Formats: sequence, structure tokens, C-alpha cells
Amino acid sequence: MTPIISIIMGSTSDLPVMEKAMKYLEEMQIPFEVNALSAHRTPAAVEDFARNAAGRGIKVIIAGAGMAAALPGVIAASTTLPVIGVPIKGMLDGLDAMLSIIQMPPGIPVATVGVNGALNAAILATEMLALSDAAIAEKVAAYKAGLGAKIEKANKDLAEIKYEYKTN
Repeated sequence: MTPIISIIMGSTSDLPVMEKAMKYLEEMQIPFEVNALSAHRTPAAVEDFARNAAGRGIKVIIAGAGMAAALPGVIAASTTLPVIGVPIKGMLDGLDAMLSIIQMPPGIPVATVGVNGALNAAILATEMLALSDAAIAEKVAAYKAGLGAKIEKANKDLAEIKYEYKTN
């Protein structure tokens, strides 16, 4: 099985956040890989990873990083693959990481999801892949339909809650 999505994190302390992306991709049955690489501690390894990712069959990279959050941008500088940045909450409630990821110079775009938004990063990655893969498109559509069903069920459950002054 060859991975088509790569999940990269600055360190394994980011794993609890990035695991949400892994669980979604597992549920969608989409092959992925996971690695820890640091833009500051292993810069040569990050550059090597980014330069060779497309040649290994990777189509989208999800990169999670906290604090200075250079990892997504460093990866984007060395590849033509789409990179989705996940700012990880650390200091300043993740605002520092988010600002680091979204402030990329022209020509080096990084799509950015909300703080700790690894699940949304994985969904966005599968939506990108769905543009050219009908099977993935069907899986994404089914997942999104399931989101609506959850809200409908929640409203039915809320309707069962009784209060004297509740009108619905």
C-alpha cells in the first residue's frame, strides 16, 4: 500500500491533535504515512522529505506545528504539492502558530485550518483528492451526509427534553 497523504508533525507531543486526522483517513480507507520532522531541529530531513514526497506518490501533505510553526511553510517552499497547515495550540492559545502558518510569502501558499483542526485538514485533503478520484469523492460525500444526520438526531433528542416553559 502506497501512502497518498503524508501527516507530518513537529514532534510527537503534537500526536494527540494530529491523531484526529489519522482516524479520519483510516475510516475513509485512504493510505497515509505519519512522521515527526522539525523545521528547526532537522531542517535537512524536512527539505529532503518535501523534495521527494511527490516522487514517492504523496499527493497532499498535512503539517502540524506549534509555537513558531515554521514546518508547513518550510515544506511548502520545497514542494509543489498542496500543504495544509494545522496550527497546534501551545503558547498564546495557538494564535502564534496560526499567524506563523498563514503569513506565507507570495508563491509559497499553505492552506491553513483552525487551531488544533487536524480533522478539518484531513477532510480538506480528501476533498482535494476527490477532484480526480470518484471513489474518494463518494466517501467524502457519505461522510458529510452523516454530519447532517447527526444534527437531525440531536434535534430529535432535544425535542424529548421536557421543561415547563420549553416551547418545542
